[in-house]
Amino acid sequence: MYAYKFRILSDLNEDFIRDIEIRADQTFFDFHLILTESAGLSGNELASFHICDQEWAKLREITLIDMMGDGLERKEAENSLGEIFIMKDAKIRDFILEPRQRLVYEYDFLNMYTFFIELVKVTRAHEDAEYPRCTRSTGRIDRQAVKENYLLTEKDSLSQQLLDEFNDLLKDSMDFPHDQNVGFP
Repeated sequence: MYAYKFRILSDLNEDFIRDIEIRADQTFFDFHLILTESAGLSGNELASFHICDQEWAKLREITLIDMMGDGLERKEAENSLGEIFIMKDAKIRDFILEPRQRLVYEYDFLNMYTFFIELVKVTRAHEDAEYPRCTRSTGRIDRQAVKENYLLTEKDSLSQQLLDEFNDLLKDSMDFPHDQNVGFP
């Protein structure tokens, strides 16, 4: 059996580095658990792995849970998005096809944590070793930086500006006494 060694970096802290070794027959759910544990994340939020090309373009998504349901909804989603993969069913060996395979891991879609992952080594798994395992842990993720980064991104967006203007207009137009019966033409 083979073990893959992945290097994980974060865009929020250039000192953040994790090296994780995982057996080829383990799942992306196993990878998700060791990654959240080694990064100090709760593991209670939605997450996805994305298989990427060498320029980090996302090719396939592996989600934590299946949100597509069954029947027609699923068929329509698969037609537009491609096949849907779930972490607990997706074995590492079935998705790692290149020597320096790249992946993106996104965690907590409301306060987005993004990790860039690259395969750095393939070796024979040690029979007496426990996998997955974190073999290098440098730096940490600053949760406040995640929130500030998210708020800046949100504030700078055009949709947020429009929403703020709409809310201001709404406040101005709805500013009449509560005890009056106001009718609309």
